[in-house]
Amino acid sequence: MLVLLIVAVVCSALPAMGWDPAKQKNLGQDHVKMQWYLLDYGTKDNGVPFAISRKYYTNESIKQQTIDLLMSKFGIAAAVAGSLYFTEYEYEYTKDGKQFAVTYLRHYDMLGNEIYGTVYDDSSDATKKIFAAVDPKSTPGKGAALAVPKTPAQAKTPKKK
Repeated sequence: MLVLLIVAVVCSALPAMGWDPAKQKNLGQDHVKMQWYLLDYGTKDNGVPFAISRKYYTNESIKQQTIDLLMSKFGIAAAVAGSLYFTEYEYEYTKDGKQFAVTYLRHYDMLGNEIYGTVYDDSSDATKKIFAAVDPKSTPGKGAALAVPKTPAQAKTPKKK
């Protein structure tokens, strides 16, 4: 019942956050029972394909691990870190869609207030974007399938007899 309530709140909150409802996709739960949504995708003004996803903490043990990390690594107070509700990720793809990098991740509470975030932009070694192969079954892979422009199929030339 609690999961249904959380999903209902999430679904009602998504359009209010300013995302295009036509682009929103419920990606379901991952292997550790976290609920994922694709919020936006496409090509930025500079021609770089991107996708934005959100992970809701529907697995309490994973949520607690993230809370512990926020407190120990970033010095976030227990009351603030304990209000963690979702994490948002932006992925940037290579033009061919075979690789991606996280460009930001931000942790939020239930009201949409940012608890902590990191932007990856190559300004330092600590925030350098790291590209990795896209697994089509992963959240970044599902975003790439929608964000990366498709190349027109090349016309097949008839075989010579």
